[in-house]
Amino acid sequence: MASPSRDASANPYTEAGVDTAAGDLAVELMKSAVRRTHGPEVLGGVGGFAGLYDASAFKAYGKPLLATSTDGVGTKVAIAQAIDKHDTIGLDLVGMVVDDIVVVGAKPLFMTDYIACGKVVPERIADIVRGIAAGCAETGTALVGGETAEHPGLLGPDDYDVAGAATGVVDADRVLGAERVQSGDVVLALASSGLHSNGYSLVRHIVARAGVQYGDRAPDLGSHGTTWGEALLEPTRLYTAPLLRLIADQGERVHALSHITGGGIAANVARVLPRGMWVEVDRSTWSPPPVFRVLADLGGLDLTATEGTWNLGVGFVAVVAADKADAAASALAQDGIATWQVGVVSDGPLPEGGEAFEQGAKGVDGGAVRLVGSYAGDAAA
Repeated sequence: MASPSRDASANPYTEAGVDTAAGDLAVELMKSAVRRTHGPEVLGGVGGFAGLYDASAFKAYGKPLLATSTDGVGTKVAIAQAIDKHDTIGLDLVGMVVDDIVVVGAKPLFMTDYIACGKVVPERIADIVRGIAAGCAETGTALVGGETAEHPGLLGPDDYDVAGAATGVVDADRVLGAERVQSGDVVLALASSGLHSNGYSLVRHIVARAGVQYGDRAPDLGSHGTTWGEALLEPTRLYTAPLLRLIADQGERVHALSHITGGGIAANVARVLPRGMWVEVDRSTWSPPPVFRVLADLGGLDLTATEGTWNLGVGFVAVVAADKADAAASALAQDGIATWQVGVVSDGPLPEGGEAFEQGAKGVDGGAVRLVGSYAGDAAA
């Protein structure tokens, strides 16, 4: 039997659903934004098989240690896809990846990204990468490479996911962490810009059950005319540059940092405390922003029930020597980040009710943390 006739000029890969020409156009649209993150340390420009970064600066370090992190944005991308707004997801990715690097006191050097999609829409991909490049520029990170993969049949034409990895450097004698923490250290909370990029499965569950559409107006979540989708896409605050300035200014008086991501405040702070030390975080020192209160009310939840899921207004925590706590809080406030004291590190036996403490987290045999009291603004406060 004769084979079906076909156009000899047809591209079988295109017929299979992969458009390499669209991928090439996406690269052209994003090139200028990516190049703006490149300093003289980046060699080779855009489009190589591998990014090159000049490591000569490591000679200035006594014992340079490389720090690395990888992460994604999670189901927040579903909201971006629902309202067809993609220019802030890249900032979220940088926040999730690069802001983990600074936790150990490291300066970020470079980052790569990966976007998997059902269909390459060049303008959409370029918007995502422009956001990544903007975040990289803000944090002093070179965007040295990336990959866009088209997966027709596996992902829908409007579906995508993003991930990234970053590398930084810190001198061995400047690494921050639990081993520096001392009893009497002050625990400072750094305000978040909102939900950041954690807990969106719960967010989407609440919104769906309430019958809310992302295009609906949300006057309680922003200025007049703000929609639910726009409010829930508020970008992650980036902490790297202000924290590096704080570390440079305060030197060894900054003992540990914690990025408040999945698991919430208690679990993430417990990871950077030594075993045998504990902190009671005083809820009365702040009021969770409206987005958390509105979502909790909509879902019929008490705010305390969400503490293991959402950051509730605290995006980062710094553990600093008591004699530098006021100066550190002032410096961060001048950098645009509201900062306040939420607790003091203690040692010895846990206080009564010790079973309510989070003891270490995510495989770390660390200290113990619990939240106490009522949030400012609560009826019980």
